Amino acid sequence: MRPRLAVGLLIIVAVTAVAQQVPNRIVIRAGHLLEVKTGKMLENQTIVVEGERIVSIGGAVPAGAKAIDLPNATVLPGMIDVHTHLTMDPEDLGLRGLTISVPRQALKGAKNARATLLAGFTTVRNVHAEGYSDVALRDAINAGDVPGPRMLVSGPALGITGGHCDNNLLPANYHASGDGVADGVAAVQRKVRENIKYGADLIKICATGGVMSRGDDPQHSQYTMEELKAIVADAHRLGRRVAAHAHGAEGIRWASDAGVDSIEHGSYIDEAGIATLKKNGTYLVPTLALEDWLIENMERIHLPEYSQQKARAIFPIAQKNLARAFASGVKIAMGTDAAVFPHGLNARELAVYVKLGMTPMDAMRTTTVNAADLLGWSDRVGSLEPGKYADIVAVDGDPLVDITALQRVKFVMKGGIVYKNEYSDK
Repeated sequence: MRPRLAVGLLIIVAVTAVAQQVPNRIVIRAGHLLEVKTGKMLENQTIVVEGERIVSIGGAVPAGAKAIDLPNATVLPGMIDVHTHLTMDPEDLGLRGLTISVPRQALKGAKNARATLLAGFTTVRNVHAEGYSDVALRDAINAGDVPGPRMLVSGPALGITGGHCDNNLLPANYHASGDGVADGVAAVQRKVRENIKYGADLIKICATGGVMSRGDDPQHSQYTMEELKAIVADAHRLGRRVAAHAHGAEGIRWASDAGVDSIEHGSYIDEAGIATLKKNGTYLVPTLALEDWLIENMERIHLPEYSQQKARAIFPIAQKNLARAFASGVKIAMGTDAAVFPHGLNARELAVYVKLGMTPMDAMRTTTVNAADLLGWSDRVGSLEPGKYADIVAVDGDPLVDITALQRVKFVMKGGIVYKNEYSDK
């Protein structure tokens, strides 16, 4: 090879290598930026993004950066929903769910992940999916195969035989059992380890009966204290947090005292339960926005009669009890139980919190800094700060004045990639 040609090729290779090492630079010019930790609304801020991270806010703008102008928008961190079921839809509740295969659930998950992301939710916790379909969905999103939020996933939820997380719809001759059913200390330890083996980021358990299940009572405890403690001990030792479905007062107290990280639903929480959660620092994850939607759509989605009866009985009680928990200072992280109502409507949950007494700022913290803390991801999501993921959303108006503005997200960036920008044509 001639010397000049060889030198030229080396220069091209070197320049290409350097170009590949320099991440894309984007600067977002925000008319308003909500600082969720302090509650301050900052004016005329610049957010500099390199690759998937925020590198500065309010500093110098690097030369050659692509500009995104949002002069009339309010910019805030990507929202977080800590209680979703992306691989399921409302129409799948009851007997119809028996007709849906695990591969089909994973494909539903791809559809619902996109809807959730475009609604401004850049991170979710998925708490139960059959056949580890949520693990597959998480991995597909991480690989860039499909668009969706960052996911922490549980795989199949653990539950007792005949309990909320079992398959109670088929007669005895089918010998049907839910993927996560485990009875006794040895069995629950094995199931925790098995879920982690197959990719679970957290462990979900059913500590009480539920609303959507057949043949159980939401107020009844299901796992014993010994089983609960064994689950938590193994999960925490192996670096996984534990989310406990719990409606009944006794089950709420038992699960918190066993060391779970969050109580999901909490419908029958009483003063003793509130005191227990505060003593142990356990998060409460209300799932309230689904209630009005489900009551209005029960017949349309063919919700089984047993679920309709339980829903009508529990929903009014839950709102009163949870409002009392809000006022008491229990730690709250936002969750929706999306799948019991449509994916993409997640931000409706925040409006219910405000209706029940939270300030808009406190409600917004449940879906940002509080949720990030529950996930153990405060170092990467939940606020707009240098070093964190460039997970950024924007809305018209001021959500501190009208929390429903968050139901109309117009700009979504996740990890430095813009997935939605309705301001670009203006």
